Amino acid sequence: MTIFPLPAFQDNYIWIIQDKDSSRIWAVDPGDAEVVLTYCNKHNMSLVGILITHHHKDHTGGVAELKKQFNCPVYGPNHLTELVTHPIAEGDTIDVFSASFRILATPGHTLDHLCYFSDNQDPLLFSGDTLFKGGCGRIMEGTPEQMLKAMEKISSLPDNTIIYATHEYTLANYRFALSLEPDNPDLIQSNNNGQKQRSNNEVTLPTTLSLEKKTNPFLRTHITSLKNQAAQQLKEKPATDSVAAFSQVRRAKDSFS
Repeated sequence: MTIFPLPAFQDNYIWIIQDKDSSRIWAVDPGDAEVVLTYCNKHNMSLVGILITHHHKDHTGGVAELKKQFNCPVYGPNHLTELVTHPIAEGDTIDVFSASFRILATPGHTLDHLCYFSDNQDPLLFSGDTLFKGGCGRIMEGTPEQMLKAMEKISSLPDNTIIYATHEYTLANYRFALSLEPDNPDLIQSNNNGQKQRSNNEVTLPTTLSLEKKTNPFLRTHITSLKNQAAQQLKEKPATDSVAAFSQVRRAKDSFS
């Protein structure tokens, strides 16, 4: 099983899961049907399944057309009744080729957000818009408490988990992260690597949970100096509890330029 991205729109990635030595693929969050159809036609591939992390159009816009073209199953949040053929929720499992994925409910960015975790061999996570390299999704429907719980749920996975997020936000995320931790050596190194990758038009993803724990401010809101810097940017007093601290870091990112 191999995993690779198809770029879509300005900064989305549609992750493709390909069965080894076969012409069968799955697509994760296909917001643009044409991108997937073009790939399938060019490489003589057949789409045999779709995973959806949440309802936003840039993640679901191509699903109806692809389902029509390939008559394939679609797994995702249970309220997406017009698109999803197999509704799923926290704790469910699904098989994708040789891998079994456990469903993690991670509300915060949206209330319906799901992540897909497999630890059959090397652990991997399709994190949608919950966790990015160096960042996390905006809190658009949920609460800071929900998003912090999502971060804690992901943090509890094995450190060698490979994380596939759906946006190329890395360098923008790192600019904010460096404003909070300008002397973080792991962050500086990863930012330098990302700058080189993007200058060569390369993808900065996937990432690993071990790297995110060292560099991602939203997995590090327990660190006093980081919390204090976020509060200073907001011209507020530092928060005294974990949810309020996470909220301050998220709001600092939202207003960062």
